[in-house]
Amino acid sequence: MDIVLAQTFLAIAETGAFVEAADRLNVTQSTVSARVRTLEDLIGQRLFERSKAGATLTGAGQQFQRHASALVRVWEHARLDVALSEEHRDHLAVGSQLSFWDGFLLDWLASIREAQPDIAVSARLGSSPQLMEQLTEGTLDLAIMHRPAPRPGMVIEHLFEEELILVTSGNPKARRPGENYVFVNWGPEFQADHALAYPDLKRPGLHLDLGSLGVGYLLDKKASGYFPERVTRQLVADGALAPVARAPRFVYAAFAVYPEDRDESDFGRILESLRETAQDL
Repeated sequence: MDIVLAQTFLAIAETGAFVEAADRLNVTQSTVSARVRTLEDLIGQRLFERSKAGATLTGAGQQFQRHASALVRVWEHARLDVALSEEHRDHLAVGSQLSFWDGFLLDWLASIREAQPDIAVSARLGSSPQLMEQLTEGTLDLAIMHRPAPRPGMVIEHLFEEELILVTSGNPKARRPGENYVFVNWGPEFQADHALAYPDLKRPGLHLDLGSLGVGYLLDKKASGYFPERVTRQLVADGALAPVARAPRFVYAAFAVYPEDRDESDFGRILESLRETAQDL
């Protein structure tokens, strides 16, 4: 199937209108309509319900949306691989949840580039389900996450225990988050545990999806928030932040997930360097 058909389908699904999809793709509306007809003929199902209000996905369209996204990702991954092959002998695609980058994966990537400069590396963010799906479809070579779902053909390797602690630039003797509490979103596992630990703290005044960048807010204001212990370790040692006394701590295992058929020597060295970086934590 022409990848342009999948890209056109996704543009309509995201914008909800043929006209807006045409503007996004820089083509005419008639071209978009013709592509949809071709795609529906290939699949043998109607994918959109058209109306004056726009276009909505049919049941078949909803089913196809996930496959279309995978097709486009595989295509973009293939294009990147081919483009990088002129200057690099291999390409490593790494994915991870937000919490692992600062103080861990960025340091590891720097060591990879230093030790194996002829291997190109691309990195991306994602949730555990998204990363598992991309591993399965082959657009990721390696992913680091909490609570991976077992899949046939995938190796799940424990790396270390991640501890999220409540730190503050204000009063460290407070037993619970105060008025200047910042909720930092570390993913669905943390959200669920946080709700159990603080059932009356459902709507914090400040909600950040910025990962460890949120530490900067605590350093500028008298505020508190949960962060990985490894990220705040030096700031606590320097006295810029302090752990909140007797506040709950949340511990999550960190796992590396990769296809079991990756037995090349290069990949083995990459995994070993990842394990060494994890041990240094």
